[in-house]
Amino acid sequence: MSSLEIPTRPFPDQRPGTSGLRKKVRVFQQPHYLENFVQSIFDSLEGIRGQTLVVGGDGRYYNRTAIQTILKMAAANGIGRILVGRDGILSTPAASCVIRKYHCFGGLILSASHNPAGPEEDFGIKYNTANGGPAPERITEAIHAHSRRIERYRIVEAGDIDLARPGTSRLGDMDIEVIDPVADYADLMEQLFDFDRIRQLLGSGDFDLRFDAMHAVTGPYAEEILVRRLGAPTRSLMHTVPQEDFAGGHPDPNLTYARELVDILYANDAPDFGAASDGDGDRNMILGRRFFVTPSDSLAILTANARRVPGYADGIAGVARSMPTSQAADRVAAALGIKCYETPTGWKFFGNLLDAGEVTLCGEESFGTGSNHVREKDGLWAVLFWLNLLAVTGRSVEQLVNDHWATYGRNYYSRHDYEGVDSEGANALMQSLGQRLPDLQGGRLGNYEVAYADDFRYEDPIDHSVSEGQGIRIGFTDGSRMVFRLSGTGTQGATLRVYLERYEADPDKQHQDAQAALAELIRLADEVAGIRKHTGREAPSVIT
Repeated sequence: MSSLEIPTRPFPDQRPGTSGLRKKVRVFQQPHYLENFVQSIFDSLEGIRGQTLVVGGDGRYYNRTAIQTILKMAAANGIGRILVGRDGILSTPAASCVIRKYHCFGGLILSASHNPAGPEEDFGIKYNTANGGPAPERITEAIHAHSRRIERYRIVEAGDIDLARPGTSRLGDMDIEVIDPVADYADLMEQLFDFDRIRQLLGSGDFDLRFDAMHAVTGPYAEEILVRRLGAPTRSLMHTVPQEDFAGGHPDPNLTYARELVDILYANDAPDFGAASDGDGDRNMILGRRFFVTPSDSLAILTANARRVPGYADGIAGVARSMPTSQAADRVAAALGIKCYETPTGWKFFGNLLDAGEVTLCGEESFGTGSNHVREKDGLWAVLFWLNLLAVTGRSVEQLVNDHWATYGRNYYSRHDYEGVDSEGANALMQSLGQRLPDLQGGRLGNYEVAYADDFRYEDPIDHSVSEGQGIRIGFTDGSRMVFRLSGTGTQGATLRVYLERYEADPDKQHQDAQAALAELIRLADEVAGIRKHTGREAPSVIT
């Protein structure tokens, strides 16, 4: 078996974003494009020769082809061993679990998360480090720098590896082990949660659930955990067979793209509990009977009730949230006397806090919640956490949320996404708004007095690295906020995200529709940022 060095030229667009490199499939299919990026990863990691890596993805179109290329390149670059999920499948949290359990050097995860899939849609690849979490900026910047000067990549000449059956094989001097993609992750979940109590709930005859895998990676995980280990009836699961194009859907678990599940949970004969996960299994949406739980509220409620769950019965060290996520968790942390951190968007920013033992739970408003059990957000973990709480409290989803609001107050919250807008207009909006910040400080917007107006800057309390320009915040003296960010998860145009938040302490005023409660802030956000003017949009693409 011969190892080749293939001459190549740099591509100018291989800077990883918050979750790796995401592009259209057609971009990755360009000659040398995938190979350049993978070689840049290998060349940027000191001491990688002879090490063990994990490889897997969400099953989207081009995953299997890319994995075969990665295996051949890994062999040519002196990697000692690869653990790869059967059929190339590994959810993102499961990949993190495997990296940590087997003390691997790191892993390559192939996914574009919640983005659509198919020949004309999206693909992505990211590197996770030995802690199981996304590579920090010092590594992603090194990868990008190498991609700008790459001159050759290494690959072996060999046939494809059979990924359909668990077992071991060799490719040159490298061992390849095809592993069950579900088993290690399912075992970890059984250690964290009270499966006996959840099994009693699901088998009581008085509780009905629906879980929507959205034709994506969590289908096999839900079948093993919810049905085989916990006894839920098969009819509880929807769309569990992963498909390369996610059946033409958009596997983003929110009120817009998980519409079928939402309609079921808002019907007259609705189940007691509903949940969905996304393309690679790291996001979650939680629903009760005719009731939606915002991700921000979900994080706060899990924090407040963590001791009810076996894996967190001794209490939690602290909680972290991304800056745009509502301040609901902050109020819980203050009441419990635990630490609370505000970080930029991107799960990698939680990694240092988790590794240092500063926090136990963390979450983002973009339907991502997790803990120190892995170093990724984890969709099914959140679903099991909620089922555990329902089982031990005997309360409904709505009752749990209402109880929480009565205790801590309600942070009315909403995110307005303007997807696929013109990049030039979106950048002009952010630049213009940024220039106005000094004038806004201390002034008034409508009935609100501005307490601060800034572009969020984060200094990591562990390694003291600094991240600038993480989103424009306008905060008001009553605790209300509006936040403006351009997302880095899309592959076409720009996505403007506008986050709106208002605190309400009065229990009699905590049951309004969120859009009605936030109406003035919605109007003021358009006025201060010129959203319609810069984007040409009369309304958001998605409201959550």
